[in-house]
Amino acid sequence: MKVAIVHDWLVNYGGAERVVESLLTLYPDADIFTLVYDKKKMAKHFAPEKVHTSFVQKIPGSTRLYTKLLTFMPKAFESFDLTGYDLVLCSSSSCAKGVITSPTVPHIAYIHTPMRYAWDLFYDYKKRSGRLTRFFMDRWMPHMRLWDYVSSQRQDVLIANSNYIARRIKKCWNREAVVVYPPVNTSRLHPNNKESEDFYVVFSRFVPYKRVDLAITACIKAHKKLVVIGGGSLEKELKLLASGHDDIVFTGRISDEAVQDYLQRCKALIFCAEEDFGIIPVEAQACGRPVIAYGKGGALETVVDGKTGVFFNEQTTDSVCDAIERFEQLYEQRVFDASTIVSHAARFSEERFITQMREVINEACNRL
Repeated sequence: MKVAIVHDWLVNYGGAERVVESLLTLYPDADIFTLVYDKKKMAKHFAPEKVHTSFVQKIPGSTRLYTKLLTFMPKAFESFDLTGYDLVLCSSSSCAKGVITSPTVPHIAYIHTPMRYAWDLFYDYKKRSGRLTRFFMDRWMPHMRLWDYVSSQRQDVLIANSNYIARRIKKCWNREAVVVYPPVNTSRLHPNNKESEDFYVVFSRFVPYKRVDLAITACIKAHKKLVVIGGGSLEKELKLLASGHDDIVFTGRISDEAVQDYLQRCKALIFCAEEDFGIIPVEAQACGRPVIAYGKGGALETVVDGKTGVFFNEQTTDSVCDAIERFEQLYEQRVFDASTIVSHAARFSEERFITQMREVINEACNRL
């Protein structure tokens, strides 16, 4: 079977790229089609000879500026000639799902999210944008929404990465979606079988919607030690917020082994974002540690309140502080059992993902 895997872009390695890697486990000879490809960063994950890029790749600086090139994306993905392929699998949070296929070829799209900046988060992105960007957003986004809806009708099967995203798919595109949780490499993560140490961890990109600032201000107010792992555009701002507080420690970007060490030793992970799914909370639980999470989005499906963590209801410092206090009380009562937490995390393993995806793909292929 000749298989094409279509992905939005291959410029950084993250949760969406793990999905592509797992699909390659199913179909190791598949060709990959993508908007742009950063060979220096991604060659060790995706062999250059298997990757086909769009005309956008030829634009100078495209691997850095690709997010600014949204108006080119529909044409870029529709320009891929997928004639001769027996199966087309898309991994999409933007425009990858919009490729054009033969009606006799199964076209299955794994949806990480309908594009946020076109739909429900449009106003948030607009508020954070400059005057010129806002002008073009108002001019172009209605056309992008129309294309996004039309292109969402081209697939034989839509797969959502969570029930939360399945609801967004229904709202934006009026289509039903099968839910298959994304793969988390739980096999490489494990507890250290020692008592936790007296500090919390936040592990994230430093971008606005991740709300790392809440973890910092809450731990300052609650007089708790916090290890902040990661980097990003808000790094200077977050360090200024924490200045003068020795209990807030920034590690910068560190190795996977160092991250695992912190997750194994911490008292809990603090997770303040409203995510589509959220891999980091699952990774913390795979290390046997509970999670203090914002009770919206994918966290509601990966964290069990009072068993593998606790929720807070508002993205405010006080709400996070209240959750930390509740967590501390439950922690003292030894409510959180590491083996139970690890077993829960195993529900999101890569093996489970591959098995479920194989079933969905085979069913779709048998119907056509």
